[in-house]
Amino acid sequence: METLLGKTLAELQEVALNVGLQKFAGKQLAQWLYVQRVRSIDEMTNISLKGREALKSLYVVGRHAPVREAVSVDGTRKYLFAIDNQFIESVYIPEEDRATLCVSTQAGCKMGCRFCMTGTLGFHGHLSASEILNQIFEIDVLVSSGISPDKGGGGNLTNLVFMGEGEPMDNLDHVLRSLEIMTAEYACAWSPKRITVSTVGIKTMKRFLDESDCHLAVSMHNPFPVERSLIMPAEKMMSITEVVTLLKQYDWSHQRRVSFEYICWGGQNDTIRHAKEIIRLLKGLNCRMNLIRFHEGVEDYSNHPNMPIFKGSNEKAMEFMRDYLTENGITTTIRKSRGEDILAACGMLVNSLKK
Repeated sequence: METLLGKTLAELQEVALNVGLQKFAGKQLAQWLYVQRVRSIDEMTNISLKGREALKSLYVVGRHAPVREAVSVDGTRKYLFAIDNQFIESVYIPEEDRATLCVSTQAGCKMGCRFCMTGTLGFHGHLSASEILNQIFEIDVLVSSGISPDKGGGGNLTNLVFMGEGEPMDNLDHVLRSLEIMTAEYACAWSPKRITVSTVGIKTMKRFLDESDCHLAVSMHNPFPVERSLIMPAEKMMSITEVVTLLKQYDWSHQRRVSFEYICWGGQNDTIRHAKEIIRLLKGLNCRMNLIRFHEGVEDYSNHPNMPIFKGSNEKAMEFMRDYLTENGITTTIRKSRGEDILAACGMLVNSLKK
C-alpha cells in the first residue's frame, strides 16, 4: 500500500479527494501526520469513520520503529532501521544545549570515498521521503518519551544533519521533499537553520542551493584536485574548485551557512602547503571549516589495497591547522568525535547492528 508519510500538503489534498473526502481534509491529514505524528489512520479521529476506512483501503501511515539500538559510553545512540530487504542506521547525538540526529538518505553509498566505511557497503537504493522522515519521527519519540533516554542533553530533537548513509544530493527529490515537510508551516514548521545537508559536491548541488534554505556542509578533505581525486572519486565528476566557484555565487553573509568537513591525516593533508591552498581556494567565501579526527585503528581498508595507509593527524598538527586557518580568516574548529565505540562516528555507518 502507498504511504501517507512523506506526502506534501498538495498531495494530501489529492489523497482526500481520491477517497471521497473534502479537499480541506488534506490539511487535517497533514496535522495528524506531521504535528500529532500518529502511527495509524485509526488515530485520525476528526476524519469520519467512513473516510478512515476508505483511507485504510489504499494507504498506510508508513511509520516503522527501529529494530535495534546501541549506546555509546558518551551517550550517543545508534539505531538500525529495516527498509524492505535493506538496513540503514541513524545516530542520535545528545549535548548539553542541543540534541542532534544524523539521518541517512540512501541504503549504502555509491560515492566510494576511500576512507569511508559506509562506501564499502556499495549502493543499495534511495530512501523515500517517508523513510527519511520515519527516522526523525521514530527517534524523536523515543528520546523525548524516555523510552531511550539520552545522557547529557535532553528532550526533543533540536537539530538535524543529513550526514548518515548515502549522498543526499544523489537522492535530491526525496531529500527536498523531506526538507519541505520538516520546514513547512502546514507540517513540522522547523526553521531551516536547524538543518544541515552534506555533500561531497555533485552537480545537483545547485538545485539544492536554489530550492532550499538549509545549511550546507561540503566534504573537502583535500584542497588539491589531483590529491582529492585519489581518495574521493566524486572529484572527477565535480571538482572541489567547481564546487567552491558555485558556492561563491550565493550569499552566505546572513543566517544560512556553508561549512567544509576536513578529516585530518598525518602528513597527507595537514601540512602548511594544504593550509595555504585552503586559504587560496576559499578566499572571498564566507564559510567555516570543521576539522575531524580520523578514527585510526577502526576502519578496515582491506578492500582498498592500492590506497595509502591512512594515519590520523596528531593533536599538534590539527591545532596548527585550526589556528593557521582561523588567523587567515577562516573560522575553524576541531569537531569532537562521538560514538566511535559503537561505529557511529563520521564515516562508520556499515549497518553493524544487523549482525
